[in-house]
Amino acid sequence: MSKPVLNTDFPDLKLAARGKVRDIYDLGEALLIVTTDRISAFDVIMNEGIPDKGYVLTQISAFWFRQMEEIIPNHIISTDVKDFPSVCQKYAADLEGRSMLVKKAKPLMAECIVRGYLSGSGWKDYKATGTVCGIKLPAGLVESDRLPEPIFTPSTKAELGTHDENISFEKMAEMCGRDIAEKVRDVTLKIYSKARDIADSKGIIIADTKFEYGIYNGELIIIDECMTPDSSRFWPKDNYKPGGPQPSFDKQFLRDYLETLDWNKTAPAPPLPEEIVRKTGEKYMEALVKLTGKGK
Repeated sequence: MSKPVLNTDFPDLKLAARGKVRDIYDLGEALLIVTTDRISAFDVIMNEGIPDKGYVLTQISAFWFRQMEEIIPNHIISTDVKDFPSVCQKYAADLEGRSMLVKKAKPLMAECIVRGYLSGSGWKDYKATGTVCGIKLPAGLVESDRLPEPIFTPSTKAELGTHDENISFEKMAEMCGRDIAEKVRDVTLKIYSKARDIADSKGIIIADTKFEYGIYNGELIIIDECMTPDSSRFWPKDNYKPGGPQPSFDKQFLRDYLETLDWNKTAPAPPLPEEIVRKTGEKYMEALVKLTGKGK
C-alpha cells in the first residue's frame, strides 16, 4: 500500500483551489483535477489520508462517466497523463491514475442528490415528519428500506467547512432557472436508475448519491465526481437487511468510528488509529474491484 498523498505541489502549475479532497489547477483552456487521499467526515478534513483513495475515486468516476455518456456528456477531456499538456509531464508519476484533464464549465450552485433508499439525514427527516426534504413518503417505512421510487432532493453547495442545506425543488428552480432545474432532475433520476441496475448486477446497492452539473458552451454537462464512495452510500447487496444501518463500502465506516468518540464534529479532527485508516482504504478498494473488476 502506497503512502497517502495529502497535498500536491506542482510549482509550474497554477493552483486554482484546494477542496476537501481535490486539488484543482488552472491550465488556461482546461482544468487539471487531482484527487488526493484526503478524507473528510462531518465536513472536517481528517489529519490522516487513506492510501490509494484518490486513485479509487478517479477510476470509479471515469467508469461511471463512460457508462452515462448516452444520457449526458461529462467534463472529461482525458484521464491519460500522456494526453495532458507538456507542462504536466514532469509530474506524471504523481498524476498517474488520480487525475483528470477536464473542460472548464460554469458549475450550477446546487448539489443534486437522489435517494433510492431511506438512510442518513433522509431517515432522520422521515422519522420526524413522514417526509424527506418535503416529499411525502408512505407510512411505516423502516431505516434502509428501498423507496417506492427514487426521489430527487437538491441541496445548497456549501463553502468549505460549512454544511450543505437541503432545499426544495422550487428553491432550486429559483436559483438555477426552471428549465435547467427540470432537466437536471430528470437526468439525475435517469443516471441513478441505470447505475442502480449496473451496481446491483455487481453485488452493490447504491442507496443514494449526489451529482454536480455545469454549463459548458451552453450545454448541461456532469462535472466533478460520479458515484464514488465519497459521494454515495454503497451497500453490499448480499448483506442487505432493512430495519437498521447497513455495512458499507464507503466512508460511513469512518463516520461510525467517529460517532463513538467524544468529539464535537468540528476542527481539529481527532487522530485516526492505523486500523481505521487501513480498513477504510480496504472498503474503498473493494468498491472499485466489485464495480470495474480491476484494482490497482
